[in-house]
Amino acid sequence: MDDRAVRGWKAVATLYHAYITGFVLTVATRGGAREAEDLWFAVFRRQHLDLFLPGLTKLGLDGLPDAVKAAQYHYLSNRVAGVKVEYMYESDRKAWVRFVPPRWVYDGAAICGVPGSVSRALLRGWYGHNGIALGNPRLGFVCTAQTMDGQHGLAGYFREYDRDLSPDERLVFSPGEMPPPFDPDAAPGFDATDWPEERLQKANRNYSMNFTRALLGESAAIYGPADAAYYANTTGKLIGMQFYDETRALLGLSGDSAADFAAYLAAMAEAQGDRAEVETIGEAVHIRQYGWRVMRGRGNLHDCAFEGWNGLWQGALMAHNRFLVLEVLQRMDYGDACFEWRIRRRGVSTTA
Repeated sequence: MDDRAVRGWKAVATLYHAYITGFVLTVATRGGAREAEDLWFAVFRRQHLDLFLPGLTKLGLDGLPDAVKAAQYHYLSNRVAGVKVEYMYESDRKAWVRFVPPRWVYDGAAICGVPGSVSRALLRGWYGHNGIALGNPRLGFVCTAQTMDGQHGLAGYFREYDRDLSPDERLVFSPGEMPPPFDPDAAPGFDATDWPEERLQKANRNYSMNFTRALLGESAAIYGPADAAYYANTTGKLIGMQFYDETRALLGLSGDSAADFAAYLAAMAEAQGDRAEVETIGEAVHIRQYGWRVMRGRGNLHDCAFEGWNGLWQGALMAHNRFLVLEVLQRMDYGDACFEWRIRRRGVSTTA
């Protein structure tokens, strides 16, 4: 396995993971808890609609009872991304999952800034919809613990009842119940032949990219384009600045010139699965990215999606060298053949 490629995938996963956490914090602190709830519900419902049923097939879970199938999906799909999670089988009609601290999606001290109602919106967006997606109106989810409530993690069980559930019964809360002990030997695992290390590393990268796609794609509909651009671009700048050093180190890069930053952008583009090229024109350095894999498959994108995503690179450049400027010359979301940025020193004009 190519070590350079793995380090690139880790850099992309690190940056987008931070962007996901930062986005919900930006909305919660600048907009309020209700706005963050709306975002998390929409993001997790979109993820569910896009990924749940295809994921069951990829993970080889199609033939299992529905409660077991749903629980094993959450266990295995999150394990692929390096998320700490447990699975406990109780019966064909009842199976548990528990997300163990530290919580992946609320990294580090960020968990202190996320209201508990946002976690409930996550559960409504995905967990309460599993039975509907599987065509089984008797399947629901019982949440028994939430990390933000000061409990031992996010825990609960999928249960198949003896009758069809009403919409309000598909997700219920029962905080007095304790999940059984986790036995790693009894939990499902990955077939090393089907899931070699390279595939697992790419899946880890894709996990964060998929969340980012949903965030940028759904936010315009929730808040309107102007507010969505503000939330997404503000988050991008802050995360780009905070994680530039870490991601650049993973890529093995250094220096503070325009060419050095172009090398960073090209390496990040290639690690995402897009082709990139760098060219020096006069006093400036141009970087072109062909493809936008992070948003692949999302139609009807508003301009604000690019504005938010581009904030990552604006923030990274601030950390790299505050005397440089990042100018956008071409945009694929406008129908151009590529994204093209020009990097130049402030005060140095160019007509190229």
